[in-house]
Amino acid sequence: MSLRFPIRVLATLLLALVAAGACVALHTPLPWMIGPLLAVSIASILGVPTASHTPLRNAGQWVIGVALGLYFTPQVVSLVAGVWWAIALAIVWALAMGWVFGLWLHRLHVKRMPHVPVHSMRATTYFSGAIGGASEMTLLAERAGARTDLVAAAHSLRVVLVTILVPFGMQWSGMHGLEINASSTRVVHAGGLALLAMATGLGGLAMGAAGRTNPWFMGPLLVAMGLTVAGQQLSGIPTWLSNAAQLVIAVSLGARFSREFLHTAPRWLATVAIGTLGLIALCGAFAWGLSRVTGLHPATMILGTSPGGIAEMSITAKVLQLGVPVVTAFQVCRLVAVLLIVGPMYGWLVRRERRRAQ
Repeated sequence: MSLRFPIRVLATLLLALVAAGACVALHTPLPWMIGPLLAVSIASILGVPTASHTPLRNAGQWVIGVALGLYFTPQVVSLVAGVWWAIALAIVWALAMGWVFGLWLHRLHVKRMPHVPVHSMRATTYFSGAIGGASEMTLLAERAGARTDLVAAAHSLRVVLVTILVPFGMQWSGMHGLEINASSTRVVHAGGLALLAMATGLGGLAMGAAGRTNPWFMGPLLVAMGLTVAGQQLSGIPTWLSNAAQLVIAVSLGARFSREFLHTAPRWLATVAIGTLGLIALCGAFAWGLSRVTGLHPATMILGTSPGGIAEMSITAKVLQLGVPVVTAFQVCRLVAVLLIVGPMYGWLVRRERRRAQ
């Protein structure tokens, strides 16, 4: 039993590597992300015993966090600060869309799932609709008495659909290679890379000790941002390391699926998929309008406001060269705001509904 899990992890990584190589040969967008994600997801659903190792996922988030932080030069920070109001609008939009999505799920499924208590169903649909991280929303949902399996399934499916559809849409539309504020640090220096790893690693440990969300992404990101803003250009990130990070993050997403995943609540998953497509379209329209008033490229705004995960959308921006700092700033601010507001907002909505029922 002690050797079974490492063998499964290794076999899953090999499958992901082969899939990534195939996507590179086919010139698909984000080959090191989409190839492994599709291969591992399909294998998991077919019953293949895939596995993801948490430390590997953390290491992947660490690398991506550092790589994104290197884009935040003083000039870029000034640009991002100049669109603070647009970031605020995007946060309000995300909260509103999450609430509407959750309300739609509730109206569709409250009668289809009579075995789920009323308060549990309300919490389940609300936190399933919220546009936030899967683990964070599942934790909040658990505290509210929701069906955490349905919440986790909804967020996993949403992130996977967005991660696959948005990059393909970008490549099909020709929206790539538009970066005007590229990373100032691209040359790799062994000594500088070691110092960068030590500093950002301490940032990850500190965030983890403080109990913060996504510590191995947010900690390294903030440290790398601070160093770059201060003018400390220690080293770039090797391309192979960035590709490996994308691969292990994709494996961690794909391994969440299983044969039981599809059989648990097929109608639930079907409506989540349909709703996600609607979210993508609505967020795309909102992003287009936001680009008209900010002057930023529509592709950058689409990634910044899309209902995907922060790491996945930032990786898309990095690989396709679509305004990495702006996308990262939008996604990070939205994540923080959602984590701070969604819980209290749910409590307020529940109290209001109870007053109306009296």
